[in-house]
Amino acid sequence: MAVTIKDVAKKANVAPSTVSRVIADSPRISLNTKKRVRKAMKELGYHPNVNARNLAVRSTQAIGVIMPSSAETALQNPFFPEVLRGIGSIAHETEYSLYVSTGGDDEQLFDEVKRMVYGHRVDGIILLYSRVNDPIMDFLVEENFPFVVVGKPYKNESQITYVDNDNIEASRELTNHLISFGHQHIAFIGGTTDLMVTKDRLLGYQSALSEVGIEVCQDYIVHDQFLRSSGKKAVEQLFALKKTPTAMVIADDMMSLGVINMLETLGLDCPDDVSITSFNNLYLSEITRPPLTTVDIQIYKLGIQSAKCLIEQLKTKDDEPARRVIVPYAIKFRQSTRKLD
Repeated sequence: MAVTIKDVAKKANVAPSTVSRVIADSPRISLNTKKRVRKAMKELGYHPNVNARNLAVRSTQAIGVIMPSSAETALQNPFFPEVLRGIGSIAHETEYSLYVSTGGDDEQLFDEVKRMVYGHRVDGIILLYSRVNDPIMDFLVEENFPFVVVGKPYKNESQITYVDNDNIEASRELTNHLISFGHQHIAFIGGTTDLMVTKDRLLGYQSALSEVGIEVCQDYIVHDQFLRSSGKKAVEQLFALKKTPTAMVIADDMMSLGVINMLETLGLDCPDDVSITSFNNLYLSEITRPPLTTVDIQIYKLGIQSAKCLIEQLKTKDDEPARRVIVPYAIKFRQSTRKLD
């Protein structure tokens, strides 16, 4: 015979209504009671009828996670699996499922988001990017649909909940590190110019140079996808110049790996010929040769905080004001930079 709520209530020594509230994760039930009821559910092998419960409370108990439109390309970068791991850890704790989009292009991605919203497939959405003039972000604002952005929104910053690092200050600090080592010919290799993270990291680089009177050379600024192959192309472009850089601020570790590989192809050494600083502190950054000086942006924590913010929105409905969560960063100083003689 199937285990019922009454059976769970009897074992946990609570009322059946309390079991129902625990299943719905009601904030009115104490943590100790929730633990006792969940333990009884597990021991009895009781599994709530999620579909029936969701229908009653008009909830899907699912979160939509939106990758950049080039999801196939994005998944080549370990940033995304790691941020998804953080989101997934909170989703598991709160019994939410994840609905991860895989739109092939901007139009397909927008269509999928509209299906999520209009088809009531998810309760809320996490955007894993922030792009200028993004129709998806505009749509979610217009629909008043719960969502959180990983990155700084391109507009309505005070009205949208987002989780980010201080990318401007981190980039300024990286650039100052190179300046303190005597470098004046410093290049910047960043992502595409429509991404807010690119804009912030470029601004920090430019600010650091300007503050010490070093002219910002436009020829030293290169933009492309956050991929290893993009780093290789950037090196080809920069080292075709008459005056080549002695150091680089690179906005992503995957790009940095491509840069190091291409420098070797050209017969150049890092850091003897070119010092490199980077972002993200991917696991590869510590085991590559040389190990990278890079900004640890705490990717896993970005995922955790974005999921927490969204679930808090879903619990409080319209009562939750927009939040700005800045996850602290730390520069990991390794062997990819050296002082000029």
